[in-house]
Amino acid sequence: MNDWQARRGRWSWALYDWANSPFTTLVITFVFPAYFQQAIVKDAVQGQALWGYAVAASGLTIAILAPILGAIADARGGRKPWIFVFTWICVLGSTLLWFAEPSPAWITFSLVCVAFSIIGYEFGIVFNNAMLPDIVSDDRLGRLSGTAWGLGYAGGLAALALALVVFIWPETAPFGLDKEAAEHVRATGPLVALWLALFSVPLFFFTPDRPSRGVAIGDAMRTGLSDLRATLATLPKNRTVAIYLIAHMIYADGLITLFAFGGVYAAGQFGLSLTEVITFGIVLNVAAGLGALVFGWLDDRIGSKRVIVLALIGLIAASFLAVAATTLTGLWAAGIALGIFVGPAQAASRSLMARLTEPEHRAAYFGLYALSGKATAFLGPALVATVTAAADSQRAGIATIIAFFIVGLALMAFVPEPQRRDGSPNPRP
Repeated sequence: MNDWQARRGRWSWALYDWANSPFTTLVITFVFPAYFQQAIVKDAVQGQALWGYAVAASGLTIAILAPILGAIADARGGRKPWIFVFTWICVLGSTLLWFAEPSPAWITFSLVCVAFSIIGYEFGIVFNNAMLPDIVSDDRLGRLSGTAWGLGYAGGLAALALALVVFIWPETAPFGLDKEAAEHVRATGPLVALWLALFSVPLFFFTPDRPSRGVAIGDAMRTGLSDLRATLATLPKNRTVAIYLIAHMIYADGLITLFAFGGVYAAGQFGLSLTEVITFGIVLNVAAGLGALVFGWLDDRIGSKRVIVLALIGLIAASFLAVAATTLTGLWAAGIALGIFVGPAQAASRSLMARLTEPEHRAAYFGLYALSGKATAFLGPALVATVTAAADSQRAGIATIIAFFIVGLALMAFVPEPQRRDGSPNPRP
């Protein structure tokens, strides 16, 4: 493979983040959840509860199956067949959201489609992450991971802007869509599906994959499960990976909670309208994308672990600023700071996992990595809700997020910067 083909393969891999990010932006965060609550369920409280159950069910499924499927994939060799299958599960589930009419009769259908899509989306990421160390050298892991995260934020924003400008905001819906039947909103599902299907194509054509080992699926399941048991058995002895997975589990809870409640806090505490909340979210995503790109370069200079530590310190400081803010100016300053450090925390977490794992067990470890990001994802939201209700204060509830970042930071002190695969010294401080 020549240099041009290698670069094309790396960019095609990174483009997968651009391809799948509109799913989180349109289906999970901004457009479809609001439509589900307001138009399908027609009750905000019940809608939020039902939505939470669906997301929790899909998260539990992912947490249980990710390490198992990762181990089976390791036994079979290739990653792209798994990515293809789960990508098209997400494509199918997103497409079916078109049929979710604004009526309570479509509640179950909508929730099943959303949960189905989330499972496809998350598993696609697991196997795509496992490809990272196979397509780039150690000294460029951080840059490629950061570039992909930056492209992801850009893709989500581009799709959101397209959906808002073309479908949501115009008084007359395009293409003869019936606004009374909410077709202009329902069209965002097929838009996400088309975007994912189209922009994931380069990955399958141009990114090199491990060769298949020709292992039958039954044999791969037996081998994979045996290897997974062996991998889990070694975790108590592999202190670095074990501590890192626990640290990631805790600060990932903080990030998940920040995403879930950031808009609610901005709207409730500062009276932002829906349009202002969306604008706030767009600015935060831009900051996160830029942060991922810049810190991706820094990742390769000083190491993934040190970037995570810097990002967590930044998140702690920015979270304190957000809780203390009493003006819109303070809120915007805190929000932009949070965005700048969110991207690096996510991108460097992926590259550190890649640096810590052995090639023959990489998909299984990334399955455990996915598990660590989902296993206790309910704790942050539950703690925010409990403290908010007990103190009758949004500020008090949001302040609990800081604890997750502090504990995660403390645990990262026990994770050494890993040696590079070629045995060369750690990145210089």
